[in-house]
Amino acid sequence: MRKLPAALVLIPAAALIASCSGGGEAESGGGTVARQAALGATEPTQTQSGQRPQTQVTVVTDGLGDPYEIAYGPDGQLWVSEKSGLKVTRVDPQSGAKTTALDLTGTAYHSQDGQDGVLGFTLHPDFGKDKGTDYVYLAYTYQDGDESATKIVRYTATDGRLTDEQDVLTGLPGHNQHQSARIRYGKDGKLYYSIGDQGHNYMADYCLPNHAQDLPTAAQVSASDWSLYQGKVLRINLDGSVPEDNPELNGVRSHVYAYGMRNPNGMDFAGDTLYTAENGPLTDDEYNRVEKGGNYGWPNVAGWKDDKAYVYSNWSQASGGCQNIPYNPDPATPPAQVPTTQENAFTKDMVSPLSTFGTTVDSGYNFGPTQVCPDPASAYMCWPTIAPGTLKVFGEDVLVTSMKSGTVFKLSKDGKKYEELYRTVNRYRDVALSPDGKTLYIATDSEGQHMVRGEGGTPTTDLANPGAILAVPYEQAKKQ
Repeated sequence: MRKLPAALVLIPAAALIASCSGGGEAESGGGTVARQAALGATEPTQTQSGQRPQTQVTVVTDGLGDPYEIAYGPDGQLWVSEKSGLKVTRVDPQSGAKTTALDLTGTAYHSQDGQDGVLGFTLHPDFGKDKGTDYVYLAYTYQDGDESATKIVRYTATDGRLTDEQDVLTGLPGHNQHQSARIRYGKDGKLYYSIGDQGHNYMADYCLPNHAQDLPTAAQVSASDWSLYQGKVLRINLDGSVPEDNPELNGVRSHVYAYGMRNPNGMDFAGDTLYTAENGPLTDDEYNRVEKGGNYGWPNVAGWKDDKAYVYSNWSQASGGCQNIPYNPDPATPPAQVPTTQENAFTKDMVSPLSTFGTTVDSGYNFGPTQVCPDPASAYMCWPTIAPGTLKVFGEDVLVTSMKSGTVFKLSKDGKKYEELYRTVNRYRDVALSPDGKTLYIATDSEGQHMVRGEGGTPTTDLANPGAILAVPYEQAKKQ
C-alpha cells in the first residue's frame, strides 16, 4: 500500500451525535433548521500539544442542488448558487430557512452529473449601500442550438429577488467538464472570470484538442468568437467589452488576462493581487498568483517544470486518430500513437505556482489500483491531487477547499505553509465567512457520480451531508 501525501491522510474520528429539528418557511422546500448533525469522520489535525479537539459542526440547511458559490450578503443572508438546482437561493444563517432569489429552470442548462449549470457569482462592492448598485454578476451555461455555451449576466436585487437580467458577455465556451466559472469584481472596476479547459484531452474528452495555450486572433475577437477562451482568466469591462489596458498577446488584445490553466476552480483577490487554486490532472494541484499576460504552462506543464510524474500526452494528435485507442491517464504508459513531450521541452516563459499543496510526486508513482483504491474505476481517488473546490481570501487567511477529501486548508499567501482546519466525509465546494469572523460556512456538493475519501482514504459515494451548508466556529479553529 502506497503512502498518500501527509496533508491528505485521513485520521478516523468519532462522529458527532445528531439532534434535529424541522421547520423553515413555506418556500424552503422542507429545508431544516440549523442543527448539530452526524457528519462522519472529522479530522482533528495534530498540534504541538497533541490532537486538536473535535470542532462543533452544525448543518445550517440541506436539500440544495449542488451549491456552487456562497457569499454572506450585507442583508444578513447567505446567497447560494445551485449548479444542478438551477437557482440562486438565500439562506437564513440562523434558522436555515430558504427563499428563492432566482429560478433559471428552463433557461440555464445542467447536464446529468456535469460541471455545468448555475455557477459562480459576485456581489457588487456597493451592494446594500443604497447607491443604486445592488447588482449580482452571475455565470451560467445554456443551450445555444445544439451546443452548450456560458454567459455572464447582471441582475438587480430587489427585496431579495434577482430581476432585470442584462447580458455582460455571452457565447463563452460551455461544456460538462472544467467550467471553473468564478467571478470577482476587482478594485479597478473590472470583472475577472476563470474558465477551465473544458476537460479537453482528458478522460471522456480525450480526443478533443486542448486550447489552454491557444490565443484568439484579431479576426476572432472582431467576430466575438470566444472559442479559444478555454483555460484562461478573463478581464472584462462591466459592459462586456475588452479593457484597453488588457495585455496584448501574440499582437492581439482580447478579454484574456492570463492563460495556460487547467481548471482554476478557486479565484479571489487579496487587495490588488489575484490568486487561483487549480485542479491538477493526476498530480500538481496549483496555488497561483495571477500575473497580467502570464502563461501558466498547461497542458505542457503541470505544477513546476520538473519532469516529475507528468508527461504531456496529446491524444487529439494521435496518429491514425484517437477514437479507437483506449484512453489511459497514466503518463508513464501512453500508446505509441500518442505524441508526448516532457515538461522541460516547453520553452515558453511561464509563471510557476506558489505551491502544489504537497501533490507533486516523483516519476514512477503508482497511478493504478492500490490496496486502498482497489477498483480501477475509482483508482483516481488515490491520486495525490486534492481537487481544489474554491479559494477564498479573508483578511490574511487564504482558504482552499478539497473536494476529494472534504477538507478546508488554510494557506499563507506565499504558499509556503498550509494546514488543515476541518474535514468531513463530504465534497467541499465553497466557503463564506460571517462578518464578525467567528463562523465559517461550507457548501457541500450533492450526491452524484463523484466520490470522496472516507475512513482510511477508501473511496465512497456515501456523503455525510450532500447539498448542504455547514457552519463551523472559525476563530476557535485558528487558535488551536
